[in-house]
Amino acid sequence: MPERDPKASKVWLVGGGIASMAAAVFLIRDAGVPGPNIHILEELHIPGGALDGAPSPAQKGYVTRGGRMLEDEAYQTLWNLLETIPSLEDANVSVRQEIRDFNTRIKPYSKARLIGRDHKIIDASVYGFNTQDRLELLRILATPEHVLGARRIDDLFSDHFFETNFWQMWRTTFAFQNWHSAIELKRYFLRFIQESSRIHTLSGVRRTKYNQYDSIVRPIEKWLLDRGVDVRFGVRVVDADFDEADPSRRLLTRLYISDKSGPATIELAPGDVAMLTLGSITADATYGGNDTVPELTRDRRDGGWALWETLAKKAKDFGRPNTFDGNIDENKWESFTLTMHGDLLLKRIIAYSGNEPGTGGLMTFVDSGWLMSIVVPHQPHFPVMPADTYTLWGYGLFIDEVGDYVKKPMAKATGKEILTELLGQLGFDDIRDAVLASSDVTSVMMPYASALFSRRVPEDRPLVLPTGSANFAFLGQFVELPEDTVFTVEYSVHCAMHAAYHLFGVDKAIPPIYHGLMDPKVGLKALEAAFQ
Repeated sequence: MPERDPKASKVWLVGGGIASMAAAVFLIRDAGVPGPNIHILEELHIPGGALDGAPSPAQKGYVTRGGRMLEDEAYQTLWNLLETIPSLEDANVSVRQEIRDFNTRIKPYSKARLIGRDHKIIDASVYGFNTQDRLELLRILATPEHVLGARRIDDLFSDHFFETNFWQMWRTTFAFQNWHSAIELKRYFLRFIQESSRIHTLSGVRRTKYNQYDSIVRPIEKWLLDRGVDVRFGVRVVDADFDEADPSRRLLTRLYISDKSGPATIELAPGDVAMLTLGSITADATYGGNDTVPELTRDRRDGGWALWETLAKKAKDFGRPNTFDGNIDENKWESFTLTMHGDLLLKRIIAYSGNEPGTGGLMTFVDSGWLMSIVVPHQPHFPVMPADTYTLWGYGLFIDEVGDYVKKPMAKATGKEILTELLGQLGFDDIRDAVLASSDVTSVMMPYASALFSRRVPEDRPLVLPTGSANFAFLGQFVELPEDTVFTVEYSVHCAMHAAYHLFGVDKAIPPIYHGLMDPKVGLKALEAAFQ
């Protein structure tokens, strides 16, 4: 157990995303580190990382770059975290309880998960597997990760599997491409096996009352600031020094930073700790408006990957960032947020789908050239919105393909053209002009949105606690947590708990990975789903 006095230690958290925020909570709550001893260094002007939601930077309206699926069974460290944090609307209620109460009141059950070319809702409860598909599913589940290696998903399945309703739902719920990592897909199958029998309704999804920035990030931020945590915005960490003279006790000794005052260094005293977030799926995100197209940035302008690339040169076990940031065309996708001034389109979608806002999951247009999906959240999606204003969110996986109603790739379409394509997919041509006139669209191009699913081998991601680490840890979506699944809030919180507990010798159990197959009822339902 580390011999470290939590009352005297300073902790430097690099990055202001959910991983660092969670680590700060665990350090205060469980390790006994005083809030003023914790310093969060964030390059941007706002915390939360990918958990965002804000007024659009491109024009009138709102934008969320993405949304994260929450889930009861698998998200144990997230729920552990949020049980500590009071709701902003009622300090007597935790954020965890607020989410639980919200989902009791607004029950998810999608009635229009898949939509065909003829605008008709497909019976998504028919998964469409044949015998070969089932055998291939069993094979990937039974194949060890070291054997799967860097193989692609489409190396493991025949063409028919990719035509099934199941794959259309699974891939769009989690944003998998056929060429992504077979290891990551296997982990998702195991981690979310309980979802396989309800993927057509998404009834297992748990949502926050508002967007995830307002419902999760802001309450945690307030809790931390109330306890004196030092949050510094506009600070970029560009490098770090390590003392590796003793491989059994590797030390991070110095951070190099850059802020408005210029370059500077932070010296770590004995007993101090640093936790560094690596990589970013929202790095170099750009925005488009009603009449503009977001640029695809290829030259790494915002520094989201620079620190990891620098650190990776220092030690073989610090990972290989180029595995994840080196192929933009395999990992990019584009999302859009529609701000509706008036409820014309909203009412039509409700009548068409059979779902009130917040009760339906993703609606995927399976034959669309862009493989477009949308979701209508519970309204209002932001705590303070003008009257008669509503939002919906959507994204496309095939953004280089030509649309069906707008004859150009999504990546080259303006916001109004994206909305035109959506109205065409819905078959709402009769209200097109009115909806276009009363709506604002913000699109977001994200070069690294699916980078965490890149084909990889174990050495490509560093451990949260590299071998011999005495005072440092790595956080975020690009570290290695055996059996857990990236692209989830749970992953970032899980690694933060591991780091905080280990470096400060916290004698508390970390919630175990949920294994649905160990529950006979879950296993039986999954088996039944495979024969639908």
